[in-house]
Amino acid sequence: MKHPKDIGDRTTLAAMLALREAGFAVLVPFGENTRYDLVIDDGIRLARVQCKTGRLRGGAIRFAVCSCYGHHQRPGESRRDYHGQVDYFAVHCPDTSGVYLVPMDDLPVKVQAALRVDPARNCQSHGIRLACDYEISRVMVTREGLRASSGGPAPSA
Repeated sequence: MKHPKDIGDRTTLAAMLALREAGFAVLVPFGENTRYDLVIDDGIRLARVQCKTGRLRGGAIRFAVCSCYGHHQRPGESRRDYHGQVDYFAVHCPDTSGVYLVPMDDLPVKVQAALRVDPARNCQSHGIRLACDYEISRVMVTREGLRASSGGPAPSA
């Protein structure tokens, strides 16, 4: 099993490559105590980005929209969401190779979000976030290196 830090590092690298391919300048904050992993610049404004690894489960890419602090000595609260602290989630799903840029405003949830890859079995369409609407690139992360291919149009920061 891969160490969670290694998985997170791969996700951040995939997101950085996808964001560059989509035309953003990518900035990396100094230190470990920021609530965001990257800052993107579209030439007009800066936006804070939190990178997350997505898992393909039940036809949807699922990813956490909070941090877990239960393993800390006296956490105060076991989970903290990112509302007001990030502008986007950059989600890399190794199962689809997709990198998805999801605006925080599109995520009213507090613990976990989902991007549908397959249609819902009950044919529901209202309130469904389709992965294809957020995909900015496909990135293969292998031992040989990173490889990107363009996804959909890049949203503006």
